[in-house]
Amino acid sequence: METMIESPLARLSEEQIEELGREFAAIHDEVFAELGERDRKYIVSMIEMHRRLVVLGRILLFASRHRPAWLAGTTALSLAKILENMEIGHNVMHGQWDWMNDPQINSSTWDWDSASTAEAWKHSHNYVHHTYTNIRGKDRDLGYEIMRIDPHQKWHPVYLAQPFYNLILAALFEWGVATHDLDFEAIKRGEKSSEQVRRELKGMGRKARQQIVKDYLAFPAVSAAIAGGVTWLFDRSRARDVARETFTRTVKADATANVVRNVWAYAIIFCGHFPDQTYTFAEDEVADESRGGFYVRQLLGAANIEGSPLFHVVSGNLGYQVEHHLYPDMPSTRYAEIAPRVKDICKRYGLPYNSGPFLKQLGGVQRTILRLAFPGGKPRPKPGPYTGEAEATA
Repeated sequence: METMIESPLARLSEEQIEELGREFAAIHDEVFAELGERDRKYIVSMIEMHRRLVVLGRILLFASRHRPAWLAGTTALSLAKILENMEIGHNVMHGQWDWMNDPQINSSTWDWDSASTAEAWKHSHNYVHHTYTNIRGKDRDLGYEIMRIDPHQKWHPVYLAQPFYNLILAALFEWGVATHDLDFEAIKRGEKSSEQVRRELKGMGRKARQQIVKDYLAFPAVSAAIAGGVTWLFDRSRARDVARETFTRTVKADATANVVRNVWAYAIIFCGHFPDQTYTFAEDEVADESRGGFYVRQLLGAANIEGSPLFHVVSGNLGYQVEHHLYPDMPSTRYAEIAPRVKDICKRYGLPYNSGPFLKQLGGVQRTILRLAFPGGKPRPKPGPYTGEAEATA
């Protein structure tokens, strides 16, 4: 299928693309030249905050029989899992903190509380997705190979079910991503050896076992033992029932926290990649792509989500998805600082700067998923060049 809408990349001359590339590269180099103690303190403080939230949540869940304690404990645990997944795990494994040469906070050694193994995720996400962003037929993250989220994708009757399995994907997002990382197409083409497939399946099994033991056996058992033990001191006849109820309610709290983390990660990822504003590219459009062209493709293939500083922390600073795709190895805390410079480049070169409120972005994505479940469909209108006028009048 031919491209249905012209990319702004086609309106730039080779000289403009080359100069633009130098400007984007200069931002990266300037930021990395000044990275230091304040950056290190930030990631260390996030790791410490995660640990405090975990401890707080677990302590509160000792009293999970009582609804206020259950709600507070589940909330703390949900926030801990979100922080660990988004601002810590995702960004550490991107290599954003490798410059510190810390043996623990390093992309080569870090693993996260998620179903994907670090090895599989870094290949599928860091290499494949961030190298071939939004190139149809190359970027496997375009709809995760199970959804039609771009009109250029050929329709198939299976897509009629995508509004329904979209909801399942949101609730089980970490497992959907882990399965996606296996790359069944590569397996069918014989590009993966049976040994590699076995290793990756074994890794997924190990991660599944760790999560089941941690969230659904070990911590519920600890909560049950403490709650039952305290009750035994005052009323031995009720100790067993209290322990059993506490175990069950802690399991439910852990399951809820995992679903909350999954839905939040799904929402942030989908809002940053699949709203109306983003462009996709045919392979011939990006043939012999220069470094400047690479930057423009990253800029056009991502969209930001507007929000408060707290929103950006719990979203892993992926509300700055544009900046993240331009500089995936840059510490996430620097994205807000460089955003004005990225906007200035967009303004001077007549490029869009994709951004919108969370609910608007999420609503647009869901509308696309629903519409493209059926045959046909056309690209939604794209934003014009960034002018800064909306911000000036805000």
